[in-house]
Amino acid sequence: MKLNELPKTTEKSKKRVGRGYGSGKGGHTSGRGQKGQKSRSKVGLLFEGTKMRKSLIKRMPFLRGKGKLKSFRTQPIIINIKYLNLLPKGSLVNVKLLVKHGLIKAGDAKCGVKILGDGKLEKALTVELPTSKSAAEKIKKAGGKVVIAKSLDKKPAVKKPAAKKTEKKTESVKKTKDTKKKKTEKSKK
Repeated sequence: MKLNELPKTTEKSKKRVGRGYGSGKGGHTSGRGQKGQKSRSKVGLLFEGTKMRKSLIKRMPFLRGKGKLKSFRTQPIIINIKYLNLLPKGSLVNVKLLVKHGLIKAGDAKCGVKILGDGKLEKALTVELPTSKSAAEKIKKAGGKVVIAKSLDKKPAVKKPAAKKTEKKTESVKKTKDTKKKKTEKSKK
């Protein structure tokens, strides 16, 4: 094996623009040319030569009618724990039960329901809905339990293991070595 046949194991990092001559991208204009719009800053994604007059946004049709200014995002209906005292003792609290007892409307239940900890709970209930931490504590204190304790505030961060990346690199290096061996064997024959 020769030095020029070795596979690349490292990649060069991108040159940091505008950090002087030592960065390898000049010191004065730093790779952006001389004057003009692109030398100062990036051009916006929707920019087509003029700000608004002929832009894509002006050519799009308006959203008309009732509810045009409403947000498309839906937030869960919030019920404080003090209203759960209206429910019968020992009941399983879910969306159907809340609709049945008139705490929420049937149409509003599509967004979901979350129970917050304002007030005092005097009955032991089994809750099958997302709750805040303080509400879950108050439910347990009253003798009940929380079956599904999902919080709608934060989603858990998924961490990927770093060991797999190194394995892939070594596999690709092995593959390149194998293919080069095969090519040299074919050329010898």
